[in-house]
Amino acid sequence: MTEHPTSHEGRQPLAARPQERARPRQEAAAAGLPSDVPAQPGGPADRTATAAGTDTPATTGAPGTAGPPATTGTAGTAGASGAPGAPGSSGAPSAPASPGSPAEAVGGPGGGAGSPGAAGIAVAVSAQSPGAGRGPEGAARREGERLRFVGAATRRIARGLDLDEIVLGLCRATVPTFSDEILVYLRDPLPVGDERPVAPFVLRLRRTDRLRLSELEGEELVLVPDPDPTPAAELCEVRSGGALAEVLRGVRPVFGDSAAAKTALAELLGPEHPLPGGLRAVLAPLRGRRRVIGAAVFLRRPERAGFEPNDLLVAAQLATHTALGIDKAVLYGREAYIADELQRTMLPDSLPQPTGVRLASRYLPAAETARVGGDWYDAIPLPGSRVALVVGDVMGHSMTSAAIMGQLRTTAQTLAGLDLPPQEVLHHLDEQAQRLGQDRMATCMYAVYDPVSHRITVANAGHPPPILLHLGGRAEVLRVPPGAPIGVGGVDFEAVELDAPAGATLLLYTDGLVESRLRDVWTGIEQLRERLAATAQLTGPDHSPPLEALCDDVLDMLGPGDRDDDIALLAARFDGIAPSDVAYWFLEPEDAAPGRARRLARRALARWDLEELTDSVELLISEVVTNAVRYAERPVTLRLLRTDVLRCEVGDDSPQLPRQRRARDTDEGGRGLFLVNRLARRWGATRLSGGKVVWFELATRG
Repeated sequence: MTEHPTSHEGRQPLAARPQERARPRQEAAAAGLPSDVPAQPGGPADRTATAAGTDTPATTGAPGTAGPPATTGTAGTAGASGAPGAPGSSGAPSAPASPGSPAEAVGGPGGGAGSPGAAGIAVAVSAQSPGAGRGPEGAARREGERLRFVGAATRRIARGLDLDEIVLGLCRATVPTFSDEILVYLRDPLPVGDERPVAPFVLRLRRTDRLRLSELEGEELVLVPDPDPTPAAELCEVRSGGALAEVLRGVRPVFGDSAAAKTALAELLGPEHPLPGGLRAVLAPLRGRRRVIGAAVFLRRPERAGFEPNDLLVAAQLATHTALGIDKAVLYGREAYIADELQRTMLPDSLPQPTGVRLASRYLPAAETARVGGDWYDAIPLPGSRVALVVGDVMGHSMTSAAIMGQLRTTAQTLAGLDLPPQEVLHHLDEQAQRLGQDRMATCMYAVYDPVSHRITVANAGHPPPILLHLGGRAEVLRVPPGAPIGVGGVDFEAVELDAPAGATLLLYTDGLVESRLRDVWTGIEQLRERLAATAQLTGPDHSPPLEALCDDVLDMLGPGDRDDDIALLAARFDGIAPSDVAYWFLEPEDAAPGRARRLARRALARWDLEELTDSVELLISEVVTNAVRYAERPVTLRLLRTDVLRCEVGDDSPQLPRQRRARDTDEGGRGLFLVNRLARRWGATRLSGGKVVWFELATRG
C-alpha cells in the first residue's frame, strides 16, 4: 500500500478508489477519530477488523443498491451522497466536513493517510453533526473509537525502526484522522541513553505534515499536501524558566488556548510565526525514559470540531509511544554505528600492492540488521617480496564474533611479521583462540606466495579449500589438508607447497559463499568452480578476467536464499617476477664483502640498463652490507629485484634489527642508516626465524 509523502518531500496526489469512497461513515469512524456520526447497522465486525489493521474487507455500498449510504462530499462543503436527493442513497444531511482518515492510515500494514480510499472516508470521519451521538450511548461509542484509534496509531508508530520512520508514523497516524496538521520538534542533538544532554536546550523542527481534500475531474477525491503549511521556526532555544520550559517540564499535553500554552507556542514557533486565527492546538511534550526530548503540536482548522478534554489523553498516549520509540531508535542507531565502526576497523581499509601479485577483495554482512560478523581477510607483505594471504571465519555474526576476529587477525599479522611458516602461524592462532576462552572456534586459510619461485605454500585449519583459476580457463579446487578448526587444541597443522603459475588467480573465501540452507558446502564449491571457469571462458584462453569484475561475478551467483552467513572473499592474481629480473648472491662475512657487493650490483645494473642508479645503489649497498658483516657469522645474502622499482635485500643470521639514530659530531660511524633513509624511496628491516633482512627501494625512472 502506497504511503503519502510528507509536506517537505514533494508529495503527489493519491487518487481514492470509488469503492473505498463508498464505505459507510461508521467504518471510517472506526479508524479512530472521535466522531458524532451515528452508527449504522451491520458494521461492528468490519469496524473492528479495519481498526485492527487486518485485511478483512469492509462493507461497501454503491449507488442504486440496498446498502449503507456512500459519502462523496468534499471538505468544507455541505452535503454527501447520503443527503436527501442523492441518487440511490438514504442518509440524513451532514454538517460541513473536514479531512479525516481511514483505519488504514494508522492500522493497516504499510498504510498511511494517503492510502488509496482515504479521501472519501476521511470526509465521513470528520463530519460533525451538532445533534448526533449525544447521550450515554454516543459517549460510549466515541470512547470506543478513541481506544481503537490509539491502538491503531501506536501500532503504526511502533512499526518504525529508525528515527525518521517513527516520526513519520506519528504524522501518518494523526493527519488527518486526529488533527489537520502536526509539527514535530526534537532535541538537537538527541541525547543517547544516559548521556548528559548538550546545553543549551535546542529544539529543531523535524517534520511537519498538513493535508487537505481537493477535487479532481469527475467525482474522485484525493488527499494532497497543502502548499502553504503553517510557518514555524526551524530552531527554538528553550529558555530556562520560560513558558515553554514549564510546559515541557509538566510533561502533560495542554490546550493551545490556555495562557501558558499560548506563550509556549509563541516561543516554540517563533515570534515571527504566530498561529493563524481560529486554529485549535494541543501542545504535547515528548518525554523519553529519562528526559524530555521534544514536543508535538496538533492543529485543527476552524471548520472542524475542536479538541475535547479526552483528546488530551489521546495526545498523551501518542506522545509517550513516540518518545519511547525515538529513545529506542537512537539507542539502536548508536549500537548499529558502533557495530559498523567495529567491523570497518577490523577489516583492512585497503589492500597492499606487493610486487608480483594483484589483489581484490569483498565483504558482505549476513544481513542489513546484522552488519557485524566473524569473517575476515588480509594480505600481509613479507620479506623477499612475498605476501601472506589470509581468510578466516569466526563462528557467528555478532559483535562478540567481530571482537574475536579482530584479536585473531591482529595475532596473524604479528605472527606473519615473524616470518613463521604457515603451519606454525595456525598453531599459534590455535593457542591464542584457546586463551581467549572456551568455544572460541574459527576456521582459517593461510597461504604464502613467492613471486620469485612462482610457488605458494598453503596451510588449512578447517576452512573450505581455495580454487585456482588457470590462465587457460581451467578452474581447480586445490587439494590441501583439511585440518582442524582453530580453538580445538592439541592438533597439528600441515602445509603443502604448490605451483602458482603466472596469470593464474587464487580465490580464498569463507563458507558463506558456498553453503546455505539450500545447498551443502561441496555442492556450493563445485558451483563456484564452474562459475569461475565459465567467467574465464568469456575473456579467452590468453587473457585472465579482470579481478574486480571476477569478484562481482562470483557474488552474483548467490540466490535469494543463499545469504545465511557473512562472506569474505580475497582474490590474488599471480604475475610473478621473471628470473631475468632477479640477481642473487652469497657473500662471506669478511671485510672484502662490501667491495664485492658493489661490483656485483654494478654489473646487474648495467645488464638492466639502470646505470643512472649505480652511484646511489653502490653507496647504499656498501652501508647495509657493512652493517650485516659486522654481526653475521654465516654467509650474507644479497638480492636485487627489478620490477617497477629496484629493490635490494640484504640478509644475515643476526636477529638484532638496525635502528636509525642521530650521530654526534665526534662519532666516526652511525650515519649509514641516515644515508639510506635520505636516498632510498623506502626502506625497512624484518626479523626472520633465522635472522633478519634489511631492504630498500629506489625508483627506476625519474
